[in-house]
Amino acid sequence: MSSVLNPYLSFRDNAREALEFYRSVFGGELNISTFGEFGMSDDPALADHVMHGQLTTTQGFTLMASDTPPSMPLTVGDSVSVSLSGDDLTELGGYWDKLVDGGTVTVPMEPAPWGDTFGMCVDRFGINWLVNVAGSGQGG
Repeated sequence: MSSVLNPYLSFRDNAREALEFYRSVFGGELNISTFGEFGMSDDPALADHVMHGQLTTTQGFTLMASDTPPSMPLTVGDSVSVSLSGDDLTELGGYWDKLVDGGTVTVPMEPAPWGDTFGMCVDRFGINWLVNVAGSGQGG
């Protein structure tokens, strides 16, 4: 297997909800393991929280996430952006529409000066997304 790089997102108590949302956006297979399943917490309140979740899509996307226990610090969204890029405006535009639902558009999805269509948003879970569609813009 070749090396791969994929985002790993950390949440506070809502990783399962976020992963299910991302599955509704991208489709794919979602596998979730909890702290309780692996005896990784003495706190019964954390038993059903996500120790590791992985969404794998037919398009080849892999997104991983977990819940951060209360004993560990967490600042959601400040240091990570997830980038989606390709050349299919219909496909990527569909993802964009779902990601901005309940979120905030920080840069509208429109033709960019470099000739692509580009947009940035923060989804309803505080995660920053960049969407770039190659060659679909009118910039120059």
